[in-house]
Amino acid sequence: MTFEEKYAVIGTQDPQYEGCFITAVKTTGIFCRPSCRARKPKAENVEFMATTQDALRGGYRPCKVCKPMEPLDATPPYIQSIINELHADPYLRLKDQDLRDRDIEPSQIRRWFQKHHNMTFHAYQRMIRLNRAYRDIKEGKSITETAYENGYDSLSGFQSGYQSIFGDAPSQTDKAVIHLKRFSTVLGPMYAAATDEGVCLVEFTDRRMLETEFKDLRKRLNAVILPGEHPLLDQVEQQLQEYFAGERMDFDIPLHAPGTDFQQSVWELLQQIPYGQTKSYKQQAIDIGNVKAIRAVATANGMNRIAIIIPCHRVLGSDGSLTGYAGGLERKRWLLDHERQHSHGVRQGELGL
Repeated sequence: MTFEEKYAVIGTQDPQYEGCFITAVKTTGIFCRPSCRARKPKAENVEFMATTQDALRGGYRPCKVCKPMEPLDATPPYIQSIINELHADPYLRLKDQDLRDRDIEPSQIRRWFQKHHNMTFHAYQRMIRLNRAYRDIKEGKSITETAYENGYDSLSGFQSGYQSIFGDAPSQTDKAVIHLKRFSTVLGPMYAAATDEGVCLVEFTDRRMLETEFKDLRKRLNAVILPGEHPLLDQVEQQLQEYFAGERMDFDIPLHAPGTDFQQSVWELLQQIPYGQTKSYKQQAIDIGNVKAIRAVATANGMNRIAIIIPCHRVLGSDGSLTGYAGGLERKRWLLDHERQHSHGVRQGELGL
C-alpha cells in the first residue's frame, strides 16, 4: 500500500487492515493499529511501519486506546477464566449477583458476549450445557442421567431447553452438532467450527457472509451450531497460531467441507498450491480440465468456508493482481507476503545459504 492508501484507511476503524501496518504519530510518540478509534492525526505527523517491533525500536510507545501490543478483540482474561470454568463444571450457573461477587459488572460481560458471540452471557451458558448433554446422549447415557449431570434442576426443564434448540425431544433428535470456537490472531479474531468428522469452517469474524455460511452449514449437515469444546478446535487454533508465527507451512487437520462435486474438486486443487506460491484462476480452470470455467472456479473459491487451511488466498488474477478475498484484500496481501518471506527463508536453509 502507498502512504496515501494507508492514510485513507486510518480513522475508518476497518478491522480488515489489522496486522498490515502500524501508524506511528510523531507529535505524540505513540503508535496505533490501523483500526484505532482515536482522532486521526495530520498526514505530516504520521509515519507507517510494518510491525509493532519496528515502532518500539523507533522510540514510540503503544496507544492506550487501541492497545496494539495485544491481539485485536482478544478475549479478556477474566472472561476467558469464566469460560474455562463453565466448560469444566456442568453445575456452574453464574447469575448477575455471582458476577458482582467477583467484582464484574453484569452489563459489561453481557455486552461482550452479545458483540462477540451474538448471544447473551446466560444464553452462552445454556448452549454449553446443551452441547455437553447432546454428546452424553450420543454416548449412550440416559436422558434423565444426562439432565441431572449437566446441572438441570428438572427433567422437564432439560427437555424443554433441548427441544428449543434442536427442534426435537432428546430421545428423537437426528441433528448433529457443529462445535464453534472464537480465538484471536495477528490479523484479527477468527471463528473455527468442527463436527466429529472434521473442521467445516475457519473464517475471520468480520466476514460479511458469515451468517449465510452458518445457515448453509446447518442446512447441509442437518445440524445446530453451539459453542463448546472439541479436540479439533484446539488443533485448529494451535496450528493457525504456528502458521502466523512462521513455524508451519502445512496443515494436517481432517476437514469436513460439504459442497457440490465441482466445488470440492476446486477446493482440493487449492490445497495442492504450495506454500509461498500462487496460481491464477485460469490455471485452476486448466487444472480441472475446463479452461472456460474461470468464472465458475472463481465462484467456487469464494464459497470456500475454510480460510488459510484451504488456501484460496493463493489465487490471483491472470495479470497477477489481487482479486476477491472474503477476508479483505489487505489480509490477502499480508498472507502472501508472509508466506513468501518464510518460504524464502526455508529455501535458503535447504541450500545452505
